[in-house]
Amino acid sequence: MPLPRAPDRLPDDMAAALGHAVASFGFLEEALKRAIFSLTRKGLGADASDLALQAWLQRVEDIADDSLGTLIDSFLATARRAETPDLAPLALELPQLRRLRNLLCHASWRPGEMAGGWHPTFVNTRGESYPGELTTQDVLQIRDRVLAAARRIVRIMRATGIEGRWAGHDDPE
Repeated sequence: MPLPRAPDRLPDDMAAALGHAVASFGFLEEALKRAIFSLTRKGLGADASDLALQAWLQRVEDIADDSLGTLIDSFLATARRAETPDLAPLALELPQLRRLRNLLCHASWRPGEMAGGWHPTFVNTRGESYPGELTTQDVLQIRDRVLAAARRIVRIMRATGIEGRWAGHDDPE
């Protein structure tokens, strides 16, 4: 039986664009976690009971391992409960970004028909495949959309006045 064909090698600019796009999703996840932390902590109020604080700490600990989809759902629900203004654009954008993340992270890539185009071969859980091709510029635009959404989420977090610490920015002991 012959071995499967090796994957096509992405050009360096496309591979770099994919790497930057995937990294932007990591920042989005961090922003979502921080915002959930801040919004839920603010919702407890200044004189929360020890029991309420313990339950909140357990919830915050539980979200550390959540997937992007679960984080998006949790963030949107938490932001709605907190009556966050102008949430509608994020509520539309975040599910689209979730699908794009799955595409970029799980697709295998075949050369496309247009110059510089690559076809992501990926079928999602609903049996849908991506119909077109993506160029380096398309992938960089996805990265820019992700970072713009993350910045909006960070602004929501900062509006609570509860920022806490960002991973990797801890003061040395």
